[in-house]
Amino acid sequence: MHPRRLFTDQMGRVVAVHFPPQRIVSLVPSQTELLYDLGLDDRVVGITKYCVHPPEWFRTKTRVGGTKQIHLDRVAALQPDLLIGNKEENTQEQVLALAERFPVWLSDVQTLPDALAMIQAVGQITNTEPQAFEWAARIERAFGQLAAQMASQPKRRAAYLIWRKPWMVAASSTFIHEMMTLGGWENVFASLKRYPEVSEVQLAQAQPDYVLLSSEPYPFAEKHVVEIQALCPQARVLLVNGEMFSWYGSRLLRAAEYLGMLLQEAVR
Repeated sequence: MHPRRLFTDQMGRVVAVHFPPQRIVSLVPSQTELLYDLGLDDRVVGITKYCVHPPEWFRTKTRVGGTKQIHLDRVAALQPDLLIGNKEENTQEQVLALAERFPVWLSDVQTLPDALAMIQAVGQITNTEPQAFEWAARIERAFGQLAAQMASQPKRRAAYLIWRKPWMVAASSTFIHEMMTLGGWENVFASLKRYPEVSEVQLAQAQPDYVLLSSEPYPFAEKHVVEIQALCPQARVLLVNGEMFSWYGSRLLRAAEYLGMLLQEAVR
């Protein structure tokens, strides 16, 4: 048995882990992809049904349920020595139940610096520190280049929709809001918090110049563009890749380039 080592997660919880962990379960899609990119194929034994990247893990790794509906018995059967979750994406009740039996490390990510710190911390707890710090450095450089690109651009006023029936938007205190800001968008619902429901009247009154329809969690498609266009006739409606706005692991390297290209497309 490996000796125990103490780590503090992003919730300020101290987690004792047999180091380095050999049987890891990831409870968050973006962090699952990070573990893959850190080269941990043989040490990750469980993922969620939403962990679609990489596809070979989605096909071959044991799925322990959804991010908010984890099957505790499936987790237990895998005998993990580390679970990696997230404050927002997993439920407190299930995290506490799992933490009674297994080491659970939680992230809490609202900003790009939070995400970079998470990547480095996951590297430390999984004994892949050099790879993790290199990923964080590359992502930081990519967003530095994006900032330089955005410096000469005026902010575009936008609403970012994540759900339909009821309409729900990404507001302040969310990672999506952070990505909007870094990508050159001014969030018209920045005065609200988290993921509020908004009425059709509120949408119309916000008068966004752009409405961004996310591919997740609600799968917005072309047919919804017409629906939104009727509510906000002055706005340009764009279908956007939700993973690029909300995944805070290694996908951020691609997200910086995507955000730059998206704004270029919007201003054509």
